[in-house]
Amino acid sequence: MEVRKKIDKIIEYLLVFLLSTLVIDVIWQVVSRYLLSSPSKFTDELAGFLLMWVALLGAAYVTGKRQHLALSLLMSKINSDNVKKLKVIIHFSTIMFAFFVMIIGGLWLIYTRFYLGQMSAVLQIPIGYVYMVLPLSGVFIVYYSIDNAIEEWKTNLIH
Repeated sequence: MEVRKKIDKIIEYLLVFLLSTLVIDVIWQVVSRYLLSSPSKFTDELAGFLLMWVALLGAAYVTGKRQHLALSLLMSKINSDNVKKLKVIIHFSTIMFAFFVMIIGGLWLIYTRFYLGQMSAVLQIPIGYVYMVLPLSGVFIVYYSIDNAIEEWKTNLIH
């Protein structure tokens, strides 16, 4: 559990930093556009990249906290006999999706972007760095899902 708490803290601090940077970026975008009448060129692209990082890392974070809204709603709609079965299906589906789509697909996306030398239009940074959040979040989601499944399995053995 100690490892999980460290991962939680790292993701929390990273999310706070990214979200704060996003807020400052958007405020600067509004100020430069409406008050200075000279819109900043980089703010729109940076906001998009930051939003992607916040969304994907946030999805990993809520997986770890078991606060994913859709899963909570689904659990409340079924009878208690099927909750265990549904949890197994959800954990398995989440792990498979995160592994194949986010990790494997994300690594392929990063590799091809670096191989092609694709740069972002305004910031002129390699676009592969922007997409690194995809496999990174996938790894966290797989870790949290496996850890959640193990924890629930241990809890069910005790009760």
